[in-house]
Amino acid sequence: MTGKVYLIGAGPGDPGLITLRGAQLLACSDVVLYDGLSNAALLAHAPTAQHISVGKHGRSRIWQQSEIIEEMLSHARLGRTVARLKGGDPAVFARTAEEVDALHEAGIPFEIVPGITAALAAGSYAGIPITHRKLASAVALVTGHEEPGKQQSALDWDALARFPGTLVVYMGVTTAETWTRLLIQAGKDPATPTALVRRCSLPDQQSIHCRLDEVAGHLTPASRFRPPVVAIIGPVTQLADAMDWTRRRPLSGRTVLVTRPADQAEALAGPLRELGAHVLVQPAITISPPADWTAVDTAIESLSQNKLLIFCSVNGVRFFLDRLLNQHGDTRLLAGNQIAVVGEKTADALAEYSLKPDIVPSDFRSKSLADQIQPHVNGQRVTIVRASRGSDELAESLIAGGADVRQVVAYSHRDVDELDPEILSIARDGQIDWITVTSSATARNLHRLLGPAIKHSKIASLSPVTSATLTQLGIEVSAEANPFTIESLIGCIVDHEHAIT
Repeated sequence: MTGKVYLIGAGPGDPGLITLRGAQLLACSDVVLYDGLSNAALLAHAPTAQHISVGKHGRSRIWQQSEIIEEMLSHARLGRTVARLKGGDPAVFARTAEEVDALHEAGIPFEIVPGITAALAAGSYAGIPITHRKLASAVALVTGHEEPGKQQSALDWDALARFPGTLVVYMGVTTAETWTRLLIQAGKDPATPTALVRRCSLPDQQSIHCRLDEVAGHLTPASRFRPPVVAIIGPVTQLADAMDWTRRRPLSGRTVLVTRPADQAEALAGPLRELGAHVLVQPAITISPPADWTAVDTAIESLSQNKLLIFCSVNGVRFFLDRLLNQHGDTRLLAGNQIAVVGEKTADALAEYSLKPDIVPSDFRSKSLADQIQPHVNGQRVTIVRASRGSDELAESLIAGGADVRQVVAYSHRDVDELDPEILSIARDGQIDWITVTSSATARNLHRLLGPAIKHSKIASLSPVTSATLTQLGIEVSAEANPFTIESLIGCIVDHEHAIT
């Protein structure tokens, strides 16, 4: 049995910039070998594959090229489909030829899938077109890091100094003093405009504009402006102010920590990224099914005796109705029940099951829902579908009004025990601009996990209830959503940033 290897360009960094062909092949792969320049978010395209990191600077051991080739071949010889995910384009300074030679020799079929290389991405994400009809009709891609052990450079520095167009230097951080000196000695004007673009297309992209003879000072030592960096040399770099759209996004340059449960985080993280934010995701609580379904099953079997079914969250809808469908096959058991929800998002979740709520409070408050319901449920059975912890305000209000209230826990809230060490370090260093807090449980656990570091960041709260909990914990709230929706939460962050700029 012989498998197949796909050498796939991961693009410059933004996971949305992979090609459709690349995403399609990741989805059918058995193994993904990915390098440090490949955004790990791309692994979501290969959820069932084995993911093997072949090294990331500063975080794990960097594999030798021979090791990568042997790993690739061993999986393919077992009949597996292997995706070799390579940053940028596989044909641009990616050592693809060595891997192809090994595949040829082993008789293993392969395909090379192009990707967007950093030089091309810079035109779109740093406002620097590497060609321009008046300024540059040619481009040269140059390595700043040639193969070790060469007797002499294979680069013609005299020709490069005379090159009538744009020079783009890859992998030139640690060797900046050498290649800039050679270019200038060969006759390149020391005042030539140059742009250094780091992490092109990612939310934390950075650019430095300088003269050619100032490049080494910005890059040496390498810790000043860490790789990956491309240096773009030529007059086209002076167009950046006019063409750079990324810095005009309302949250450009801001780092936002999203603390929602993992399966809900993207609904908040995605729109924040679209607005230019660098988003970190670290759930503060986890959501899981109840340890024992007995109470839920009893509530489902007793629906015929029920007057009103209340859902307090999207998770409540999904866990309760999925259990109902799994045990009984359809939703006709709900016949005779009115349905109330706390907010529009919970109503949207009901719509996924072709159900429509009878009651939705206009301001998304439990108290408003109770006031709306109370006149109609005196002496009637009401079932509230809820999490394992949270406020009892709604139940207490309805009981006080004479309702026969049954609360059923359809899912469990559990605190995350510890934070990702890297996120904790960033928070302690004050590098997180905003932390989003969407529940009181999240607020309490973040206070425990972050300690004093939480006060280094601005806090965006989803509701007055959450804000009250934060205030009780001694944490200042900088922005509060109104109405209490994810869209409004994002909007209040944007408004706050706009007000201070």
